[in-house]
Amino acid sequence: WTRSRQPGIPVSVKDIVEQGIACVNAGAAIVHLHAYDEACGRQTEDPDVYTRIIEGIRTKVDAIVYPTIPTTGLKGQVDEQTPQQRFAHVEELARRRLIEWAAVDPGSTNFAHYDELREDQTGFVYLNSEDHIRHGLNLAMRYGFHPAYAIYEPGFLRLGATLHWRSSCPRPIYRFMFSRGFTFGFPPEDYGVTAYLNLLDQVAPGANWMISGLDVDVLPMIPRAVMEGGHVRVGLEDAPFGSDRSNLQWVEEAAQRIGKAGGELATARDVRAALAPEDQEMP
Repeated sequence: WTRSRQPGIPVSVKDIVEQGIACVNAGAAIVHLHAYDEACGRQTEDPDVYTRIIEGIRTKVDAIVYPTIPTTGLKGQVDEQTPQQRFAHVEELARRRLIEWAAVDPGSTNFAHYDELREDQTGFVYLNSEDHIRHGLNLAMRYGFHPAYAIYEPGFLRLGATLHWRSSCPRPIYRFMFSRGFTFGFPPEDYGVTAYLNLLDQVAPGANWMISGLDVDVLPMIPRAVMEGGHVRVGLEDAPFGSDRSNLQWVEEAAQRIGKAGGELATARDVRAALAPEDQEMP
C-alpha cells in the first residue's frame, strides 16, 4: 500500500527484519513480507533484497518467511508481465532454498473500495490468469514449496483446489480474505466463514486454512477460527487503512485473543508438520 495508506509499514531491510523477528518472538510462526526500494518507498521484487530480509529473520528465529508477488493493476506496479517475469524472484529464492511458501493466488477479481466508489473513482482488476497460476504451481512442484492461496471469492477456492489436484504440488494453504473497505468477497461476518468452510469441505476436505483480509479487522473473528481449527493472519497489509497499531501490536493482540478463545500458538515446526505428507516424518 506504501505509507500513503499504511504509515506504519517498515520499508528498510533493517526495519523489516527487526519487525519480523519481534512478531515471531510474540507468537507468529509465519512472516509474509513485501520488500521495498528504500530510495522511493515502492515495492521491489529484487531477490537480493528479499534474501537479505529472509536471512536476517531466519538467522535469529525459526519462522516460515515468504515474499509477495506483483499485484497486477495496482498503481505503481507493472501491468504486463509474463508468468516467468512475475514469478522470477520466487523461482530464484526457491533455487537459493530460502522459501518454504510462496503466494499463488488462484483467480481474478475487481478491487473497488467503498470510499473511492463514493467519489466515482475507478478501481482495478487484480488479474491472475490461469497461465500465471499454473506457472506458480509448477514452480511449487519443482522446488517443493507450499502455495499460499489468497481466497478473495469462492471461485478462487474451487479453481485453486482443482489445479492443485492436477499439479500434485505440495499442499496449499487457503487464506480466506475478508474486507470492510473493499467490495470483494464477504465482509468479516460469521456467515462468510461458514460459507467458505462448507465449500472447503467439498473441494479440499481437511485442508489448512486461515482468516485474513484487506482493510479489515479480523480480531473479532478469532473465536470462530479457533473453534473450527483454523489459523489467523494479521498485520499492516491486512489492517484497516491508517492503522494506529504496529505489526507487532497486531500480533500481540491476536495472540492474546487466541489464548482467550482456548487456542494455542503454533510454532513454525508445528506448521511444517501439519503440511507434511502423511508418509513423511518431521526430522
